[in-house]
Amino acid sequence: MSSQFDGLAQMYEDMFALPWRKDLESHSVLAALGRVRGERVLDLGCGTGLYSRLLKAQGAELVVGQDVSEGMLSYARAQEPAGHRGIEYVHTLPPALEGTFDAVLGVYVLPYAEQYAELVELCGLAARALRPGGRFVTLPVNPDYDGRREYYERYGLRLFDAEPRFDASKVTLELEFGPYQETITARYWSREALEGALAEAGFTDIGWPPFQVSEQGMREHGKSFWGPYLRSPHASLITCVKGAAAPAVKGAAAP
Repeated sequence: MSSQFDGLAQMYEDMFALPWRKDLESHSVLAALGRVRGERVLDLGCGTGLYSRLLKAQGAELVVGQDVSEGMLSYARAQEPAGHRGIEYVHTLPPALEGTFDAVLGVYVLPYAEQYAELVELCGLAARALRPGGRFVTLPVNPDYDGRREYYERYGLRLFDAEPRFDASKVTLELEFGPYQETITARYWSREALEGALAEAGFTDIGWPPFQVSEQGMREHGKSFWGPYLRSPHASLITCVKGAAAPAVKGAAAP
């Protein structure tokens, strides 16, 4: 399956060095996931495997990275032999692994659902992977992001509406840093739609924790740098838990 991300693996890898990803996003994601030592974790929409490698470094017993982009998977697999981490990267989650994970991480997966039914299916994919009581941490586009084209420029990106804002409307993400200048199309989903899709998939205890900046990031860049992003981040952080009797939502496929 072709994907708009097939040729962007090196850019996504290099983007992790940007302050907002290194000192804010990943710091907040790992805090939201909590302790993963000895756990089984699925990295849904794993991309180049950056979070998969971080999760393994945090002591996860098993890490599986899943993505539909063959370009991203090829890059992730190429990193594996050198580290001997034992991470498995797959295009489709094997049925034998469904219901076996303690946690699922889905970074920028939900923004690529083009219809509400697909949004529910993606949430259902995470739910099916989890054991009852397992947790799902995901990052959609912030329903209240600042749509001014220049607002996030200092962080190496621009995010703005490609059309009037409504559920499933197109959002343009421009990434511009170092030698890179790329444009990606994502989808906007309201808070109500996101919470509704998660609930339909069987998730409970839905929370929206704020982003946090690492101590090092605050020392290096200061409050004035982080202030605009923290006031109106381009993404949201959502946490939830699989209920004891989550419904089976079939036909899910990652974006």
